[in-house]
Amino acid sequence: MRWCSEVITVSGGTLAPSFRNISVVLQFHKPLFKFKFNDSFSSLSVTHRKLLVVPSARARAHPSSSCGDFDFGFVVVNFYHFVFIKDPQAEVAKHLSFLELEGLDINGRVYLNEQGINAQYSGPSKDALAYVNWLREDNRFSDILVQISPSENGHAFPTLKLRYKPSLVQFEGGISHLPLLDPSMRAIPLTPSEWRNRLKAINKADLTSKDYPNRNYILLDVRNGYEWDIGHFRGAQRPNVDCFRSTSFGLSQEEITVSDPLSNVDKEKTNILMYCTGGIRCDVYSTRLRLQGFQNLYTLKGGVSHYLKNEGPAEWVGNLFVFDSRLSLPPPVYYPQATTEAETMPVSGYDKFAKCYICSLEVSELRHRNCANLDCNLLFLCCRKCVKDLRGCCCLSCTTAPRLRPVLNGDQRYKKWHIYRDMDLQGKMEISTLTPSLTKAAYHHK
Repeated sequence: MRWCSEVITVSGGTLAPSFRNISVVLQFHKPLFKFKFNDSFSSLSVTHRKLLVVPSARARAHPSSSCGDFDFGFVVVNFYHFVFIKDPQAEVAKHLSFLELEGLDINGRVYLNEQGINAQYSGPSKDALAYVNWLREDNRFSDILVQISPSENGHAFPTLKLRYKPSLVQFEGGISHLPLLDPSMRAIPLTPSEWRNRLKAINKADLTSKDYPNRNYILLDVRNGYEWDIGHFRGAQRPNVDCFRSTSFGLSQEEITVSDPLSNVDKEKTNILMYCTGGIRCDVYSTRLRLQGFQNLYTLKGGVSHYLKNEGPAEWVGNLFVFDSRLSLPPPVYYPQATTEAETMPVSGYDKFAKCYICSLEVSELRHRNCANLDCNLLFLCCRKCVKDLRGCCCLSCTTAPRLRPVLNGDQRYKKWHIYRDMDLQGKMEISTLTPSLTKAAYHHK
């Protein structure tokens, strides 16, 4: 990223002492203006800076993939990259310094350690893309796959957490000991088109022989059960886990369970196709499976979000769960043509998979909500009737809990749980839902 600067000096009367040593950055739609008051309080300098986006080598080769193509109001940016970082603490300081120097408005989670970087953050499109373009100037990160989606209600994260973290993703026992920097130890990445073709072949074969499912291929959803509940690839079994860190498919040497799709499979002959939201969980978990002796491991490059952008909802059912205040994104967010295609596609019985947690009837909205009982906070799907009958709670017993939050309608979200923790919530407080934030349950389940 480069800045083109033009400095204009404005003279005037004496400025108020309160403006001493103040530097203010104001962002407009196109240029950036930086106002700086000098120590004599008698002049004002205006720096006009234009951002020149420097696309990556990949973007220069494929202009349609450049980050500069996005001009939404606010966006959410996701990327990760496994690369050796000799001094991650210094790297963290470098990133923080850049954001502060440029005055970028960014909220989210950016974690770095010796194995690389994992980032999910939101901000005005210019700010969000300025950060990732600056990062791409570093040869270590020049070819990162960046995923961008709109955030209609502003920031999708309440604050910025940019820091060193021992594990880029939470997993039982940590991941620092895993050979993640060795690509041969991770699953073989398939492009979205390659993934789609394989799924079509697998599902077609299974439909013609339901009594003898194709055990040469296993479609493994490496997410949480509640993520599957609002959307998944056809043929994928629901994961029997509510937190990725406790995932144990194929890791047990002794116990064989129905809930483990990798139980009792031939590790040398079975082809395992793994997918998750953005790809990092698959890379981590495939490394674990590789160490367990599984030979034929494949993953969806860039995860479901990258697939939906390139292939649309083909072989996909429902929405995509995301770990920010939006919680649920329909395919048209990534692939606008999906709306038109959906109108011409018949709805099968399989597509009506999402059920209300309380009454088990079909839900009309593929979006989770949190139980109104602060001490429960369960993340669950619910039909409108049950929301009304149980006043936003997940069960009858929660309706009599001592700390109840008001019922939220539509896509409103509760604020961070700690805001309500020590307060009497029985009708004695008012909640502002203008700035949704990531719920405690969604955050801790990631």
